[in-house]
Amino acid sequence: MAAAARLVSTTLARSSSLAAAARRPDLLASSPRGFSSMADSIQRSGSGDITRVDEVGLEEVPDVIQNYHLCVVKNRRLDSDTIAKASQMKIIMQYGVGLEGVDVNAATEHKIKVARIPGSTTGNAVSCAEMAIYLTLGVLRKQKVMDTAVKRKDLGIPVGDTIFGKSVLILGFGAIGVEIAKRLRPFGVKILATKRNWSSDTLPCDIDELVDKTGGPEDMYEFAGEADIVGIVDHKFLSAMKKGSYLVNIARGRLLDYDAVFNHLKSGHLGGLGIDVAWTEPYDPEDPILKFSNVIITPHIAGVTEYSYRTMAKVVGDVALKLHSGEPITEVEFVN
Repeated sequence: MAAAARLVSTTLARSSSLAAAARRPDLLASSPRGFSSMADSIQRSGSGDITRVDEVGLEEVPDVIQNYHLCVVKNRRLDSDTIAKASQMKIIMQYGVGLEGVDVNAATEHKIKVARIPGSTTGNAVSCAEMAIYLTLGVLRKQKVMDTAVKRKDLGIPVGDTIFGKSVLILGFGAIGVEIAKRLRPFGVKILATKRNWSSDTLPCDIDELVDKTGGPEDMYEFAGEADIVGIVDHKFLSAMKKGSYLVNIARGRLLDYDAVFNHLKSGHLGGLGIDVAWTEPYDPEDPILKFSNVIITPHIAGVTEYSYRTMAKVVGDVALKLHSGEPITEVEFVN
């Protein structure tokens, strides 16, 4: 089935479910009056002022986006050409945290606000943290080799490694980093973390019990030499890592230098790689990196859980209601 997007307008006397629309991975835009109309349609079915949800191919979005005031982005990339056509748009809102698919400068030029949903309030950070743990354990216990052993009817192999006793470096101790640390602590690991600003007002909790050693971006290379498991970066950083260390990335695919990662896997300096994001998406199943037995990749689903999608759907609804009523919007973080 071809990729599709859901577009919402207020022209037909037919109701629909906000949660059903907002949970769709390909949800794109809301109605000219916001999702408030959708809420009305649920409460006043049969009235003339009712919301319609249209499902159209993503390639058709540039042709109809001019009809909408609120755009909720998931997998669709909004480039400058598409944004230029959004003549009535008030808010472009990411269904999650990452805004790399939205041309923020173009939106700003057209006086359109761009927002993301803070991961700490929606379950996205929790979901991503669990994926980081999953990838870490999968790489340590040699998931690919285990799959091969099952197919060959082998027992007792491979000999994996434990996370117990390891040193883990979390680069960027934001909402997701905090949730990762909370889940790592019971495993008996040493946690190192970097963050630009460690002032108490930038942290959601007391981190003394979570992190054993803190530092700034300038300390990342020193910390790399101490860590067994890390996430993110370039040739210099990978070379600074201990031989046999593991790399896990659930942030952005382009944070990793492809050639550096490939060469360090090939040489054995990098002990394993677990990623939920890649250099190009969708992934090329023939990518040489995927041929390594110590590489695990998942299809960009770290934040894709029932829990996170339901909570984000509520935020989408609340934002649309406030956009319609003119109330201050506090549920999201505006970036422009």
